[in-house]
Amino acid sequence: MLAWSAGFSEDAMQFAYVTLPGRGSLDLLLSGLAARGLAQGWRLAGAVQENVERAGSEKCDMDLRVLPNGPVMRISQRLGSGAAGCTLDPTALETAVGEAGLRLTADSDLLIVNKFGRHESEGRGFREVIAQALELEVPVLVGLNPGYAEAFDSFCGGMAEQVAPTAAALEAWCRAAIDNRRQAA
Repeated sequence: MLAWSAGFSEDAMQFAYVTLPGRGSLDLLLSGLAARGLAQGWRLAGAVQENVERAGSEKCDMDLRVLPNGPVMRISQRLGSGAAGCTLDPTALETAVGEAGLRLTADSDLLIVNKFGRHESEGRGFREVIAQALELEVPVLVGLNPGYAEAFDSFCGGMAEQVAPTAAALEAWCRAAIDNRRQAA
């Protein structure tokens, strides 16, 4: 059992991840899931990414919508036309993570994290919020960048289950996790 998992029951833990190839595909899938869940009355925490295309650029602007009701925070930065590097603004990401952490409570039904990526693999980003949710026995659904699968597995110790990257499979997993949590309360 991992150090951050001390104090909660593995049997009660509901932790899943989803991967989906294609630029922006996973972001759209998780944003849609969050919108449908909120419409169904799910008490969500976390953040989902919404990409905004830039005219004349291959890069898009990346916004994180903190659940359940905002704020929406731009986490990308414009580096100029000749830049080829990552456009993520680490300070903006950490600010969004802090906002998401403030909204996570023991009454939350589900934590959705848009991505376990480079920052999480390096010990930053949403790692602490994920651990906090698991300690509160709040189910967690994480979008996983496949390039960081090894770091994710190391982080979760193999305790997360993979869910098929379809709206139906994700909704079914979330509904079951939420129902289990509510029945246990």
